[in-house]
Amino acid sequence: MKNKPPHKRKNKSPRPGSRDPYGMPEIGALIVTALTDQGELIAEPVKWDARKQPPRIIVTESGRQQAAAVGDRILAKLRKIRPQLYQALVIRTLPSEAPEAVLGVFVATKDGGFIEPVNRRKKESFIVSSADVNGAQNGDLVSGVTMPEMPSSGMTFAKITERLGRLDSPKAASLIASHMHNLPSVFSAEAIAESEAASEPKMEAGREDIRDIPLVTIDGEDARDFDDAVFAERDGDGWHIVVAIADVAYYVKENSALDAGAFERGNSVYFPDRVIPMLPERLSNGLCSLRPDEDRYCLAVHIWIDSGGVMKKYKFLRGLMLSRARLTYNIVEEYQGKTPTDENPVSHLIANLYGAYKSLAEERDKRGALNLNLPEYKIIFDSVGNVASISPRAQLESHRLIEAFMIAANVAAADYLLKHKAPGIYRVHETPSAEKMEGLYQLLHMAGYSLAKGAGVTATHFNRVLKKAEGTPEQQLIHTSVLRSQMQAFYSEENLGHFGLSLQKYCHFTSPIRRYSDLIVHRSLVDLISGHKPEKKRNLPEIALHISETERKAMMAERDASDRYKVSYMSKKLGDVFAGTITGLNEYGLFVSLSENGVTGFVPIRNLPGDFYHYDKKQARFHGQRTRRNFTLGQEIVVRVLEANAMTGSLIFAPEAGETTTGPALRPKKKADARHKPKNKGGFKGKRRK
Repeated sequence: MKNKPPHKRKNKSPRPGSRDPYGMPEIGALIVTALTDQGELIAEPVKWDARKQPPRIIVTESGRQQAAAVGDRILAKLRKIRPQLYQALVIRTLPSEAPEAVLGVFVATKDGGFIEPVNRRKKESFIVSSADVNGAQNGDLVSGVTMPEMPSSGMTFAKITERLGRLDSPKAASLIASHMHNLPSVFSAEAIAESEAASEPKMEAGREDIRDIPLVTIDGEDARDFDDAVFAERDGDGWHIVVAIADVAYYVKENSALDAGAFERGNSVYFPDRVIPMLPERLSNGLCSLRPDEDRYCLAVHIWIDSGGVMKKYKFLRGLMLSRARLTYNIVEEYQGKTPTDENPVSHLIANLYGAYKSLAEERDKRGALNLNLPEYKIIFDSVGNVASISPRAQLESHRLIEAFMIAANVAAADYLLKHKAPGIYRVHETPSAEKMEGLYQLLHMAGYSLAKGAGVTATHFNRVLKKAEGTPEQQLIHTSVLRSQMQAFYSEENLGHFGLSLQKYCHFTSPIRRYSDLIVHRSLVDLISGHKPEKKRNLPEIALHISETERKAMMAERDASDRYKVSYMSKKLGDVFAGTITGLNEYGLFVSLSENGVTGFVPIRNLPGDFYHYDKKQARFHGQRTRRNFTLGQEIVVRVLEANAMTGSLIFAPEAGETTTGPALRPKKKADARHKPKNKGGFKGKRRK
């Protein structure tokens, strides 16, 4: 059952056997719906059956025509990249025909007022007449719709439809993000009734009693729901591990009100200060949460691995379990490397978990899973909900332990579905496209690194570059650039492998409380465990596309809320000076990430000091015409905080005079610099994987 690297294929070729449910015209009218965290604009057809999931359309520039902004209607030329994915080249923007949704802060005047939009791409304020205020007060966060233009006014009018609270309230950022991205936040009365009627777990026919297995949960200190539990013990030279997952499928029946609500959401959304769950609290924090010392229904998998972490066999079951302890990552980390004692039974459990993890980690390293190491930051709130601080999140071995156990369970689930030709949803991560890799090749060349080119590139090739960058000034930038070069993972009814994990088969099985994909997998597994052949589902492609889109929407909303909270925090630091690194450039200026807290702000070209600067895209720099001064990608820089607008999430910096480092981190290396001299012209030595 040893996994091989996923099959490679050319990104622009249709997948064999794929179904493309869309027949998009060569030229069509679109509406831009979102901006991803990778800077891609996403659109959908203006006229589309609301009952069907639209295709994913990425908007790009065409000639001198700039790509549109979120909310714009455009006429575009469409090109199919792969089934369900299109590229749109903008021809021109189109006038709006329907009322436009407005979200912003109401500013009252004697004749009504106006709405200042929270979307930073919207520069226009919307006039509100006294008849359309709808009880809003000055400073309220409001939503509304645009009204027909008043004759000869040249102004856009809007009507307030809902008051959402105060802009300065602690939860304003997540509230803005959830409304901007149209996230459903209220469960239907029918779904609530179904969750409240759910029965307490008890032993029943068709289940195995595994309450004698000392399973434990391991989560963060602030976790509220626990959907996975783990166990490990010696099995000869190898290990026997158990991963038990909440049996959500028992409570969420297909075609029920709970199922409809979960499908609509597609996933839970995790903001820094709160969660929009996929399931009502009665399930997500109650009956489907593996609380210690409480009987719980579960789907579990026994996995046997050898000393090198290679899976030998597995067995799925539907059971009744009992968690022995609710452990945290920090607690488990403290036990690492310590000798277990009889006085503390948990210490033996943790020692075995680390032993099995060591073998799983060995297998992971051999297969060459992508080994990115990027800092993460945690937003910490005070007692009333305001941002108190932003600090690096600890990167613990206990995090990797749980990740390794979950990956093993997910691989077993995918293998089980494939062996029995059962319907399922797979997690797919494709080989990076040529377009994605172009910028990375340029950056690596400037830094003196080389990377294999062509269809033969594997995660192992990336790992060699990442390892070479360890301990260098450019380490974080290169890790970030490698991450940006990767394709967006998505869900598919076809198993197409996972490039980043170097796995030929992979699905999501371990989080059915918060991911609809896992619930689909659980339903097929339940049928197989029960001896029934799972029924083929014709709508799996539509389900996969829908939950891929809801996942992207959730990610953008989470990023949006985090950015606003960060800007809110930085608004108290106006005039302060911070050290940072230039992490991105475009023709309008440069992006700087602060070393202290990871917050990223923008330096407009107008704020660059004492010269006229040219943007050199090829060299990734701004070059001073008179002073010959450069601002280069990867350069360390000291900046002062000038503006912080929590409403729009805009953060503006200016270089601090006399404190900018003179030497860029990335620059073409001299030939004598043997440390970065490429060993062969075509990339890394050795055979390429097929």
